[in-house]
This record gives sequence, C-alpha cells and structure tokens, in this order.
Amino acid sequence: MRNSLLLSAAFLIGGSGAGFANEALQGLIDDPAQWAIQTGDYKNQRYSELNQINKDNVGDLQVAWTFSTGVLRGHEGAPLVIGDIMYVHTPFPNIVYALDLSQDGKILWKYEPKQDPDVIPVMCCDTVYRGVAYANDTIFLHQADTTVVALDAKTGEVKWSAVNGEPAKGETNTATVLPVKDKVIVGISGGEFGVRGHVTAYNMETGEQEWRAYSMGPDSDTLMDPENTTHLGEPVGVDSGTATWEGDQWKIGGGTTWGWYSYDPELDLIYYGTGNPSTWNPAQRPGDNRWSMTIMARDPDDGMAKWLYQMTPHDEWDYDGVNEMILTEQEVDGETRKLLTHPDRNGLAYTLDRETGELLVAAKYDPAVNWTTGVDMDPSSDTYGRPAVVAEYSTEQNGEDVNSTGICPAALGTKDQQPSAYSPKTGLFYIPTNHVCMDYEPFRVSYTAGQPYVGATLSMYPAPGSHGGMGNFVAWDNINGEIKWSIPEQFSVWSGALATAGDVVFYGTLEGYLKAIDSETGDELYSFKTPSGIIGNVMTYEHDGKQYVGILSGIGGWAGIGLAAGLTDPTAGLGAVGGYAALSDYTALGGQLTVFALPD
Repeated sequence: MRNSLLLSAAFLIGGSGAGFANEALQGLIDDPAQWAIQTGDYKNQRYSELNQINKDNVGDLQVAWTFSTGVLRGHEGAPLVIGDIMYVHTPFPNIVYALDLSQDGKILWKYEPKQDPDVIPVMCCDTVYRGVAYANDTIFLHQADTTVVALDAKTGEVKWSAVNGEPAKGETNTATVLPVKDKVIVGISGGEFGVRGHVTAYNMETGEQEWRAYSMGPDSDTLMDPENTTHLGEPVGVDSGTATWEGDQWKIGGGTTWGWYSYDPELDLIYYGTGNPSTWNPAQRPGDNRWSMTIMARDPDDGMAKWLYQMTPHDEWDYDGVNEMILTEQEVDGETRKLLTHPDRNGLAYTLDRETGELLVAAKYDPAVNWTTGVDMDPSSDTYGRPAVVAEYSTEQNGEDVNSTGICPAALGTKDQQPSAYSPKTGLFYIPTNHVCMDYEPFRVSYTAGQPYVGATLSMYPAPGSHGGMGNFVAWDNINGEIKWSIPEQFSVWSGALATAGDVVFYGTLEGYLKAIDSETGDELYSFKTPSGIIGNVMTYEHDGKQYVGILSGIGGWAGIGLAAGLTDPTAGLGAVGGYAALSDYTALGGQLTVFALPD
C-alpha cells in the first residue's frame, strides 16, 4: 500500500509542472524502496540503503520470479521500479514493458517502436541499450535510431518524440538519458563512423531542443567560455575545440557521449565523459584532438562548460572516456571535499575535485596497464595532467601498417561502460574490470558518411603472466589510489555492480552467474547461474515490505558480440570475437530478468 501511495503522489506532483516533477523524482531516488534511476542516484553511486538482505543471510537467496524479454542480443542496463510498477527494457528493437508487481508481474502495457533494421549494422558493438529513465509521470526512451520518446508512465502512450541524430551518418544510441530539473540530457553514439559527438538537452514537457554542446568545434558549438571554462585550472582559450586538430578533421572527430551521466544539485553541474577521436589511426589526426577523451562539467540550464580534463590526449588505443563519474564527499588531507571518481578505459582511475576540476589522483587500477608509466601530477610542469606514453606501446610512434603487440589494456579498456558501485560504509569503489591486452595495427582509411571509419585491426587476449582469466572484480581506494582486493574471473566482468547497506556487493559474470560478496573482504557469499551471460546491472528494490534483487541476463555487448551477432572471424567485433571465443562453451543467447529474494 505504501508503494501505491508513493506512486500516486508522484503522479499528482508530477502532473503539476516540470519543476515539481524534479522534486518528485528526487523523492523517489531518496526512497530506497524504489529504483527510480539507472545509476541508483544522481551521484552514480549504485548504493542502496536496503539491508534486509545482508552478508549473514544472502546465502539463502532464492529465485522469486522471472520474466522473458522475448529479445536476443545483449541486455545491458537495469529495470526501474516506481511504486508497484517495474519498467523493463530490451536491446533493439527497444521494447518497453510495464509490469504490475502487485499482480505477479502482469504486463500493464508494452511499447514496441518500429525502427528501420538498417540501424543495426551501424551500431558498433551490439544492439545494446542501457535502460529507460523516469520523471514527471513519464518514461523516457532513447531508441537505437536516436529517436527520443516520452511515454505516459501509466498507459505507455507517446507524449512526444524528437530525433537526436542521423543513423545514415552513423549516429545511433545505446545510452540511457538523465532527467535533470525540467530537461532530459541525451548523448549520442557513433565514434567508429566518424560522427561528431554531442550532448543535447530536451524540454521534459514538450520535447523541444533547449541546447546542444558538441565535443569539438568552435566555442559556439562546444559551449565554452575561453576565459571562464578551465582545464586543470587554466582558461581553455579561444576555440580550444579546433585548435589541436589539423584542418577540418574535427568535423568528423568522434568524441561521442554514450556513457553515464551524473548530477550535483548543489553545484548545479552535470558530469560525463567523451569518447575516442576518429579515426583509430592516430597518424591521420595530429594534435591533442580536444575535447575527445575528456571529463566535462556543464551547467544543465544552458550547457555551458565550467571545467574539463582531457585524460588521454591524442588517443592511440581507443580508450573512450565515457565511463561513469561517481560523486562522493570524502576527506582529503583532513578536509571534506566534493569529489568525482572516474575509472577510465585507459586503465587509470582518476579522483578530482568536482567543483574546480583539480586533479588529485591518477593511478592504475589494473597492474597489467603498460601503455603509460603514469600521469604527471606536478602542477608546475609543462606536462601536468598528461600521461607519459611508453614508446614500445605507442601505435603512432610505431607507425601505420605496423602491428604494435602486447598493449595493455585492450581497446575495450580496463573497464568499459559496466558501472562501478560505491559504499559510503566502506569508502570503497567496487569496479568490474577487463584484464585484457591487445595487438593493434593502424592503417590509412578514408571517410564516407555512414561507413565504418576505424582504420585499425585488433586482436585481444588475456593479460600475459597473470591469473589466466580476462577479468577482475576490484575494490578500489580512490583517495590513496590503491587496490584493496581483487577477485579474478575467467572472463571480463561486464556487469554493473551494486553495493548495499547489508554489507553485500553484487555483480554478474559473462558466464551468467549472479554473485554476492562481502563488501569488506571480497569473500564470495552466494552464486547463482542465470540462463544467459550477464552484462546487465544489478538493482534492488522493496515491495510489500520485502527486498528483492534483480538482474537482466542476455549475452552480448562488445565482449559477447561474437555470440550475439553470430560472428566467427577472430578480428571481427573490433578484435573481441577471437578474444572471447570460449564464451560459447559456457552460455548462449537469451533475454531474461531474474528477481531474487529471501525465503518467506
């Protein structure tokens, strides 16, 4: 009954205007019984205060119920729970289901968009989608074909739709959206097709475009103030988004924005990262290629950038910077500060002051990382904030048509989009990681709109001389830049983690296991094999006084693209097919939601 009243209240408040709607969403986010946003909260902590399931009883978990999505391919993201209703999404064709939790998951409505299947081959690394968003009595869906749709949360009827990109040019979508205040913040995919990345804000009520900020281009496109937008504390200068590009290469410069977004309502800033520069052949794009591979802090009202930090200038390895930005308040040198922690694809985990963009920590969270010896942390140095590149693993220094071998991590990074969790009880970050290296051979490629613009051949394999597997689940100290403990896994951990007040951390494996571990020690407390490999994100909610844990299984994503798309060439899937060929011995396709609970 309490959940029903909460949902009714949200509908009533939401109907009174966008400003109130944000307050209603914040209230739902603050209620641990709900799972109202993909990231758990605006801070992207993926932490739940629920503790009915705890480290002492989690070993008794049982399957409470299941739901088949009816779709194959990779199932990323997680369901949402608002009151008595669970909203479940699928990969392409991006079906949305509303399930009544009070009636054994009865389907209240189903929305199935009619998309042109020609968008499928334009999607880089499987047809995944990272989930719907909720605000103002509305479910927001960003389809693979870049159509943003607002659905009535009670009926599934379309309120409005807006087209965010052009699939014919290679623009697609795989990411969720972020409702902030009266806007919906939306990114774009397609860096492997030479698109120019951007972030766009749409009016939550009307679907009207409010602003768009490109990752590169003149100041009018990037929404930067030459004097007041800063990079490591210094003004970026005029047209910084074109100054480090040769000619017009920035117009097809990549820097796409398909990762996770977070928001600090006190500072009124949104945070996100930009992806790889185009092409993957670094010789074709001299310079730092700003602002690809960059953490950005922007004002959600007008999109203006406050500060930036480029992590991998002139990327030579496809180390997209789109992973989650986790916001915390922690003590540094005796002072409590507002921090942003970002475990990047490049194998370095960064800790910054999220108000100023000051760089505090940059350290390897996998010892196998070898492309850099580390980041210059001396503010007085000319190379402050830059990673020192090891010549042996520099694909540019080795040259075009030369196979650079033994580079760690591989292009899919020490982690990809699979989001970490943070526990304020332990002060630790729980990071699902890849333990994978690569050979990388760049070659000259020409640009044609809508055609792949990669320019490199890759092969991937487990990190040599290590535990023999391709993944670890890591507990990370972001203040000291240290691994506290690490759990080896046979395959990459491609599932998003969940930490709870019950001193339990959950994650899934590519073989299909949901695992529960002790948040202090990393000891395994529970394991259950679901029907297909897990690349979804663990979530939890409470209904009628009982805590549940839910996970989508369905193998796919970049790591599982061979199985998902039926590919066999080892170099296909940008090198992942060969690296993960053994997955077919452990799992098969199939989309399913599995929900767990303690026995009555």
